[in-house]
Amino acid sequence: MSGTEGFETERFEGADGAGGLEGADGADGAEGLDGADGLDGAEGTAGTGETAGTERHDEPEGTNRADRAEGPDRAKGADGTQGTGGSGGPGSNSGSNSGSGSGVGGPGRAPRVPPPRVSVEDSGRPLPDLGPLPLVLEHRVLKSLLGAWALAACSPEETAAVEEHLGDCGPCAEEALRLRDAVGLLHPAESLDLDPALRTRVLEVCLDRRPPRIPVPEWAAAYDAETARLDALLQDIGDAEWHAPVRLRWFDGQRPASRRTTVAGVIAHLLTVDGLVAVALGLDDPLAGTPAGPGTPTARTEAYWQAAHFPPTRSVRGPWREQSHSLVRTVSFAGGGSGKLPVPYGGFELSLRDSMLDRAFECWVHADDIADAVDYPYDPPAPRHLHTMIDLAARVLPVSLAERRRAGLAAPPRRTRHLVPAGAPGRSLRLEIEGLGGGEWLIPLDSPAATGSAAHEVAHVALDGVEFCRLAAGHVSPEEAAAGQDGDREAIRDVLLAAASLSRM
Repeated sequence: MSGTEGFETERFEGADGAGGLEGADGADGAEGLDGADGLDGAEGTAGTGETAGTERHDEPEGTNRADRAEGPDRAKGADGTQGTGGSGGPGSNSGSNSGSGSGVGGPGRAPRVPPPRVSVEDSGRPLPDLGPLPLVLEHRVLKSLLGAWALAACSPEETAAVEEHLGDCGPCAEEALRLRDAVGLLHPAESLDLDPALRTRVLEVCLDRRPPRIPVPEWAAAYDAETARLDALLQDIGDAEWHAPVRLRWFDGQRPASRRTTVAGVIAHLLTVDGLVAVALGLDDPLAGTPAGPGTPTARTEAYWQAAHFPPTRSVRGPWREQSHSLVRTVSFAGGGSGKLPVPYGGFELSLRDSMLDRAFECWVHADDIADAVDYPYDPPAPRHLHTMIDLAARVLPVSLAERRRAGLAAPPRRTRHLVPAGAPGRSLRLEIEGLGGGEWLIPLDSPAATGSAAHEVAHVALDGVEFCRLAAGHVSPEEAAAGQDGDREAIRDVLLAAASLSRM
């Protein structure tokens, strides 16, 4: 520490007090300003022993130690050419007032070196997410990965590296396109959903190879298909969804009506109304032993709901499905001639042929209600089955129109010059149904016994097939029906209201 002793000796020679030199000796004895941790300005001087008559100047915190102790050249001593400002006395005052501006406490001191900045790791703030570093692969490695890339078998890092390389390398980009096209030919994308027409094609192939010994009549095929579709929907729902709320909607002749029930309640409704057909065929009545009252569909449904001690549950599915199988099996054994058998509905009756179509239509409508309640996708019937349902509604429209006139809900037919006998042509409305299962029907307006005639056409209405069925089911009001209209407005309104009046609970 001889260099340090020399520095301290020169520094305090200019001071009058001899204690400064003694402080330097004390510094040597204290192992070279050890108390000040190196040349630490004023604090280092104090650590070696403060001199008499010397004034201590504490530096601001953060001052660089190297700026305050630069070796012997900085502390010139008594000549005062370069003072340190670390001690009092004439020598130090002369140094601090000199023009060099290097004194620590003087007005012209050198700019202080700022302390090092705090690292972001020590600040407690989240580090920036730079993401994984991209792979750097050679050209031959990237080229060997093209096959795996085409098969989507690369890792995300490899995929990013290959796709970045394809933007810069033309030969590899062409090779990648050829490989991707080859993969598409070898393994075309396939949907996991079954083809909706698969069941029909399989049945047709089977029936072509071996015709059924007892075929299902064509007029009962729609009921067979719709009950099977509804049963497939019921198999897919859980126990809790059987209690999902469902609102049955219909048109009571003057205004919309509705009834709140559950999914199980809808199946019970179908069970009781299908029972009308079962009774006509000599099968068991699901309401046996229950005071059903008048044999209307609404009365039978209400009687079944009230007779149950608890609300219907999924247990109702078994009796309903067994009854539907029995109906199809019975009409198949009875043959096509049984289609004329009457089926009473309380206030009216239908032939067995039309009754099976009516039951197929209602099964589809209520299956769609259930599908909406449980958020299940459900498609309309097959076009050939939809056509037979629309045909039934078109044939029953003149009867519905006549009943509304007898009830005073529709305008009476206009008087004509000549009476229209039964079977003779009269004023007609052309009903055009668009889409799959559609067609054209001429609806007689003056009498159910009259026949439709293009020569006597007074109005023309066009609707979509599914929209017309929704109108006939009471799910769309006549005013909201998206219908193209031309001709007699009064006749069009009466026919649309008569179509909505076909609905019931």
